[in-house]
Amino acid sequence: MSKRHQISELTRDVCSLTAMVCLTVGTVVAEAAAPQAQPAPQSPSAQTTPQDKSDAQAAQKPKEGPAKGTETHITPDEAKQLFSLVDQLLKFSSQESGLPIKSDVKRRLTTRADVERYLTEKFDEDEDAKRMQRSEIVLKKFGLLDRDFNLKPFLLALLKEQIEAYYDPKTKTVNMLDWISVDEQKPVLAHELTHALQDQHLDLDKWSDQTPPDVSLNSSEDSDHLAKDEFDTAREAVTEGQATAVMMDNILKPMGKSLIGDPEIVDFIKGQMAGSDNSPMLARAPLLLSESLLFPYREGLSFEQDVWMDRGQTAAFTGALDRPPSSSWEIMNPREYEQGHVPAVPYLPDIHPLVDKTYRPYDIGQVGQLDLHILAGLFGGDSAARDLTPAWDGGIYWAGQRLNATPAEQASTKSISLFYLSVWKNAASAQAFAHLYADELGRKYSGLKPEKTAAQISDNSDGTVEQAYSTSEGPVLITRRGKLVFVSESFDMPLAHSLATLILGAQGSGPLQSASAGRPSGARFQPAGFVPDESLTAPVVRLLSSCGVTKAAVDAVLQAAHPDALVPFGRR
Repeated sequence: MSKRHQISELTRDVCSLTAMVCLTVGTVVAEAAAPQAQPAPQSPSAQTTPQDKSDAQAAQKPKEGPAKGTETHITPDEAKQLFSLVDQLLKFSSQESGLPIKSDVKRRLTTRADVERYLTEKFDEDEDAKRMQRSEIVLKKFGLLDRDFNLKPFLLALLKEQIEAYYDPKTKTVNMLDWISVDEQKPVLAHELTHALQDQHLDLDKWSDQTPPDVSLNSSEDSDHLAKDEFDTAREAVTEGQATAVMMDNILKPMGKSLIGDPEIVDFIKGQMAGSDNSPMLARAPLLLSESLLFPYREGLSFEQDVWMDRGQTAAFTGALDRPPSSSWEIMNPREYEQGHVPAVPYLPDIHPLVDKTYRPYDIGQVGQLDLHILAGLFGGDSAARDLTPAWDGGIYWAGQRLNATPAEQASTKSISLFYLSVWKNAASAQAFAHLYADELGRKYSGLKPEKTAAQISDNSDGTVEQAYSTSEGPVLITRRGKLVFVSESFDMPLAHSLATLILGAQGSGPLQSASAGRPSGARFQPAGFVPDESLTAPVVRLLSSCGVTKAAVDAVLQAAHPDALVPFGRR
């Protein structure tokens, strides 16, 4: 699923939100010489709050927020100390990443009110946020969000909880928070200053936003969108994975540990990212949002570690920036990336003669391996995600909005029809997914009634099996042929059959072709030069990661550095 739609916009908008745009906050600028503009804290002799007491241990254990009504702010002297750390940590980040320092990095101290104001403005004006809100309907149609879930206010609350610091590539400024202690911000600064070095190596804004801005209206534009669908998701994972690796080493090296010297600690950190004891909004988040939020940090860190250990520092940092992966599949399978392999993308023939009389194009994208992992986990739990994710071999979707939909209907899933083609490494996995998807229909639609439950095998023995249902939002058709599964939702049944015949037939019988390979006669995939467009979850991933390093990622790294956590790695 890609970034702009929720399977393209689900993925696109989630990945867009989570990517590396990194907050361009309208902040209160605090020059090192004039930090007195910040609110005055208690004197050192005053009674300390729970946060004050934990500051000295912040480098070894996750922080706990101050009690309600007791939030403190750093002192003017602490602000000067924090500002002076920028140059020191910039040098450390450069040494760890091999990315050269080409210029100084501006620094600002910002307030909570400014951060919240910026987030509100971002959701009202940012293009990724608009994509995400548009794709919300598609995400609900897929069942990735409940029909009554209100995405925008929840994401605002989640981001306010999770932001720890941020680098703004537009103003070339690292933004530090005036309510977080110096010790707690030090590892976060190492993370964000790695983004500054990435930005000096290339233009992060342009590099991390490869998605075409408009809905595709014809077959040529469909191919262009599908080709670039997961670019942004993969690039966000590279930038966040690199920054998290540097942040880890900033904490571990004084303890005689490192990402490369103690590689097993990464598994512990990834496990800790699933925890949410100090993140109540994350604990309440739908699986789509929590996975989209954590994917760039968790899987990006694993990707960077594997490439670093296999090919060295240069390959893991400048190499991954100069020759970035193009899909979540490469991030989740770094050895495939190292060997230059790219995922296959199912071929989409020209569907517009069939759909344009009734529908306006609404969304298109890939259902990438990350999207499938989320979909399978939501529908079938951890075991389904674990079993089906490795068997994924490609996926695309298209959504249209009925031309005759009323204004009220346009704001709901009732106006949307979509189809989804998934490709699997074997027929057994295709069959398992078809059953999983069918079992979930009752949760998505009321009035579900099977219309055709017996296997329908065609006379020419091509192995086609169909399941048909009626629902409150129209017919659903699930067609399985070998390793292919085609799902049509809310198209009338004659059109659903026509689309299934056209799209399944277009895949041919030839071998799977990579996205960069030509499309020989009989092959089932996109032509030469084709690269995926935006996946289902990409917009959410980009929007979330663009808002700065998250509390969940920082807490996981800090927890790994706690003495008790290091017992399995030979430390007591």
